[in-house]
Order: sequence, then structure tokens, then C-alpha cells
Amino acid sequence: MYENLDVFEKKYQELEKNLIDINVINNSDLYQKTAIEHAEIEPIVQKYRELKQVNENIEENKKLLEDKLDDDFKNLVKDEIKSDEDKKDSLEEELKVLLIPKDPNDRKNVIVEIRAGAGGDEAALFAGVLFRQYLRYAERNNWKIDIMNTNEIGIGGYKEVIFMIIGKGAYSRLKYESGVHRVQRVPETESSGRIHTSTATVAVLPEAEDVEIDIEPGDIRFDVFRSSGNGGQSVNTTDSAVRLTHIPTGIVISCQDEKSQLKNKEKAMKILKTKLYDLKMQEQNDKLSTAKRSQIGTGDRSERIRTYNYPQGRVTDHRIGLTLHKIDSIVDGDLDEIIDSLIANDQAKKLENIG
Repeated sequence: MYENLDVFEKKYQELEKNLIDINVINNSDLYQKTAIEHAEIEPIVQKYRELKQVNENIEENKKLLEDKLDDDFKNLVKDEIKSDEDKKDSLEEELKVLLIPKDPNDRKNVIVEIRAGAGGDEAALFAGVLFRQYLRYAERNNWKIDIMNTNEIGIGGYKEVIFMIIGKGAYSRLKYESGVHRVQRVPETESSGRIHTSTATVAVLPEAEDVEIDIEPGDIRFDVFRSSGNGGQSVNTTDSAVRLTHIPTGIVISCQDEKSQLKNKEKAMKILKTKLYDLKMQEQNDKLSTAKRSQIGTGDRSERIRTYNYPQGRVTDHRIGLTLHKIDSIVDGDLDEIIDSLIANDQAKKLENIG
């Protein structure tokens, strides 16, 4: 482990020199790339330097014990050695976590797709609950929201809603939300008070950057149509809605929330690039070994991951067996306890694979 850490420290020193190099400073793209790399390895290097200092302290104190010391002073030195050895063990564990291979998408913005599943109008209403939950979570993290496309049912629910969350670390936190979410509750329309079970699917995709996806113009069919739904009179009476079809994959993207056809087209292109990037990443993932795949994947999106049980006031994440009895605060965006637990579980699995 120490040899690997020496490599990180040398690289860190090289990057520090580059950040004050006038040729790097004058090249904004190169400077940004260097700054990001510097920031990514800085926690590892700082922790390694702390570990080296602790090791030096232990060695110095062990040498002290070789001298003739009175009993009281010797006991003080022994206590300090014990404290530093405990600290060393703790630092080594922290470094193991920091050395887990990083998901290159973690720093990216995300595009979130929520779709009503089984359960008719109740499923669409639940999709609306999940939509608000992620909006509130974004607000708590000071992230920005860009609504890209919605298909409302008129009673507060959505057959589909697609939106972007723009903020540092959005993907690193929200990637664990992909999958099937299930709700158990009594619908407002249910006169007999029977509990219904409905589902909605969530897909969290890292935003594709232009340099990652190159789309041939001839591979896209571009159609316009009149917007439908609750878009307002000016939206519904113009051909502002856009449908993009990517012919090689058959992916179809529709956007109609903006009054401007151009803005709808821009948003549709952004969603298409993200979907194609996700498709490329999934294909690469499929070629990897099971152990390696577990280090970079976030699970099967068709998997049922969470249940929201309203009568009992609980939310259960089935992947880690976590049950919290605070459904009201969770659907109001209080997701950190669940996400922190999922991250800890993910890190533990990756450490097992590394070992």
C-alpha cells in the first residue's frame, strides 16, 4: 500500500507545480483538468502524510524506550505509542476507503427519469411524490433543477417526468436511486379503505459531455408536433414540441415543456446524448468480470429497491435491509441517512473485492 501512496504523493507534487506553471494557467481546459485531478488525490496525500508522521512518532518513542527512563516517564511513552498505533490503524482504514477506484461519473450532473409503473393513476400520483422528494433533496443540497419533459395526468401525478439536477457530486449521491420504488397506501379514491400497492421506476443517468458522445446528424430523425397537457394556451397552439428518434438504437426522446421549439430540441439532444452515454457505459460494464462490475455498477434498474409503506409510516431499502420509521420526512427530501448507508455498504463490498 505504501508504494502506491508514494506514487500518489509524487503525482500530487507534480500537479502542484503544474498549477503555477504559466503555460498551464493560460490553457483554461488544461488548468481545469489539472485542478480537478489535484483536488481528487489531495485527500489521499494529506492522509498519507498524516500516517507517515504517526509512524515517525512511533519509531522515535520506541527508541526512547531503549534509554534508561524512570517508570513514570516510560509509562507515558508507552501510552503515547499505544495511542499512535491506534491512530495508525484508523488512518490505514481511512486510506483503504480513499483508494477505492472512483466512479468517473461521480462529479457529474444527473438526468433523472421517473415513470409510473403498475397501479394506474395511483402509480402516477406516486411518481409525483418521488419527483417532489428529489426536488426537495436537491434544494437541501443547493443544487439547481432543470425540468426537461413532463407528462402529467391532471390530478397531481405524472406518467413520466424527466429533469436534470445540476450540482457538485449529484451523481455520486443519487446513483443509488435507480430502480423500482414501491408504495403501499390507501388511495384517496378508495372508498373501502383497502391498501393498494403501486410502483414507479427511477433512472438516474450521468450527464454526457460533448466530448464523450459523437452523434452523426444522419442518425437522427427530427419531428415537431403540437404540445399537449397542462402547458398553457401559448404552448398548446404552436408546433413547439419536439421528437428526436435515434435511428441506430431506436431511442425516442420527446420534449414539450418549453414554448420555444429550439429550447425543446436542445433539451431533447441533451437527454439523447445522456441515454447513449449510459448505453455505452452499460455495454462496457457487461464485458467486465463480476468482481470488477460490482466496483462500478449501481445495480439492476429493474430491481425493486425500496418500499414506502404509509399505514406503518416506514420506508425500507431492500438492498441493505434498512427500515426507517419517518416516511413523512423522507418523502420531503430527507434522504441522507438512506444514501449514506448505501454508500457505506457499497464501499464495504468494494473493499472486500480489493482484498
